[in-house]
Amino acid sequence: MSEKDTISMQLVREALLQSCPDRDAAGALLRRAGIDASLLEQADARVAAGAYARLWRLLSQRCNDEFFAMDPRGLRGGSLALLARAAMAQPSLGEALDVALGFLGLMLEDLQPVLVRQDSLAEIVIGEPREQPRRAFTYFTFWMIVHGVACWLAGRRIPILAIDLRCEEPPFCDDYRVMFSENLQFGRPRTRMIIAADCLALTPRRTAEDLQRFLAEAPGNILVKYRDPDSLARRIRHDLRQHDPAGWPDAERLALELCMSASTLRRRLAEEGQTYQGLKDSVRRELAIRWLADAELGLGQVAERLGFADSSSFYKAFRKWFGCNPGHYRTLVLQGDGAA
Repeated sequence: MSEKDTISMQLVREALLQSCPDRDAAGALLRRAGIDASLLEQADARVAAGAYARLWRLLSQRCNDEFFAMDPRGLRGGSLALLARAAMAQPSLGEALDVALGFLGLMLEDLQPVLVRQDSLAEIVIGEPREQPRRAFTYFTFWMIVHGVACWLAGRRIPILAIDLRCEEPPFCDDYRVMFSENLQFGRPRTRMIIAADCLALTPRRTAEDLQRFLAEAPGNILVKYRDPDSLARRIRHDLRQHDPAGWPDAERLALELCMSASTLRRRLAEEGQTYQGLKDSVRRELAIRWLADAELGLGQVAERLGFADSSSFYKAFRKWFGCNPGHYRTLVLQGDGAA
């Protein structure tokens, strides 16, 4: 069993926290799901994604809630099916998300999501009536449902540029970064997921048979199929994030560092639908969003950090990426912070 097909036991503990706090009852559910209850005491233990999916189903049945009893109203059994059926009938992914988020806003009391379009960016922003933020697992479970359905409708992974969360960073985040994005920001004024707006124009092409299969396999298909795979591309992205963009290697040097030829590097990335230049651009976009959210960094400093020769080159690239200049984007971000 490869690690990419497993889930940390930390997430099992999080799932049980509110939905099944009784230790004996939890042990019985874990056994039914095929999970060794003794693993709860092992900080680094992992379980099969399929077993976690079975536990999700069992907890949903026990509480009649597909949201782990983390909301006063919750999501009664059949909510995911109804959400997916309504969303797949829409002419575009953007309209499908509007319908899905509207449904979740009606069903849930503490999370009120809305899709906000900002030039070439789109944000799924979660409004919260409570002053106290929820725990990270609550937000990520919400993202798992919304992002999982969106990916299924599109028939491919929808890249996540960034996720901001109101809560403080929990002790464990590794699986969240693999499932969603390396660019997770905690302690932010509001909770939101940022994607490229052009994804909203994608046309859902799902049939009734596709829906039946999706629901039969959920949530296991969401947990594994649409997360950021443990691939060469992900390894390269991780390595790029560890160094200043100005010092990134060219393709030939990278291939040498990976003990392969440049042609093999290109071929393997092509098999994953990637190019090295595309990966560098992707990481630069993530870093640009992260650093522009820091009001203490000047735009010139951000351009220099990203490895651009001058600010004008950075402005040109940013407009190409997002359809607006970096100063305008920073204003949107800081205004959003002030309104939270």
